Amino acid sequence: MAASVTTCTAWVMLLLLCLVPVLGSEDDNEIDENNDRPIIGILSQELPEKRRPEWKKYKSFISASYVKFIESAGGRVVPIWINKTRPYYENLMNKINGVLFPGGSTDFNAQFGFADAGAIIYDIAKKLNDKGNYFPLWGTCQGFELLAYLGANHTNPLTDCKSFNVDLALEFLPVYKKSKLFGSAPSDVLELLSSKPVTTNFHRFCLTQENVTRFMGDINWRLISLNNDSDGLTYVSSMESRTYPTYGVQFHPEKNIFEWSPIQKTAHSFDSIRTSQYFANFFVNEARKNYNSFSSEDDEDDALIYNFNPVYSGKKIQKKYGFNEQVYLFEW
Repeated sequence: MAASVTTCTAWVMLLLLCLVPVLGSEDDNEIDENNDRPIIGILSQELPEKRRPEWKKYKSFISASYVKFIESAGGRVVPIWINKTRPYYENLMNKINGVLFPGGSTDFNAQFGFADAGAIIYDIAKKLNDKGNYFPLWGTCQGFELLAYLGANHTNPLTDCKSFNVDLALEFLPVYKKSKLFGSAPSDVLELLSSKPVTTNFHRFCLTQENVTRFMGDINWRLISLNNDSDGLTYVSSMESRTYPTYGVQFHPEKNIFEWSPIQKTAHSFDSIRTSQYFANFFVNEARKNYNSFSSEDDEDDALIYNFNPVYSGKKIQKKYGFNEQVYLFEW
């Protein structure tokens, strides 16, 4: 009998040992729980006044390069409309996994436009993160400027500058090693970004370090890199929130891969593609840490950008209107 009890005990111990890998370690759970179907919302914006005549019936757009930018890193896209009420944004942001504020040239003072919608999204994202729902935001160029505007409590911290149609290398500040955006970046990416002109700039407004201190508060934002415009003005080219998963770059990583206008001096080298892809991968990977989802497959399908067809806005007419290669046009 004693031998049988001993044998039984041994089998129980063996069973428990076998169960440990099944239950998993903390790291295993983290891997299993990562969202491998991330969906990013991209905020639409008003069409510029100098729109093509045949586009007059449309009210907003999203450049297709931002959609491709997200898709290149394994994400999908849902368009977010401007001129909506807060419940619309709250409902959508509890289904998607992050939001991208794209570049452009809209007026932040325009009522019910890009900036008003971005302000609501920014506030909802902060509240979601405060509740433990990890929700990342990304701003590119105009989106970067919007983050600065919102971080300054709806005051304008920007100044005129001349950094348009030029490719630049980043001038990293020492704190970059502690940043989430670059702290774990591959060494070759960091070397390329700091030594070669691989970031594409198309902006006439800049955020200076002095204005960050004056309007935004140093305690809330980590400035990661700088650049100089053609007149020698030093401006912030990348930053992140110290509190929230919110990131902004003044340059255009999506253009390197997906914009081909001959009048734009956009870097298309292998090195520029490598660095641009890093930013796409970084942000989509941040979105993988969010577990929001749509209530049904039909609900998800109805929301995706696939329900719309991009318009080819290139060819010769692009030189006249200076628009992006492809755009999604919306009647609202």
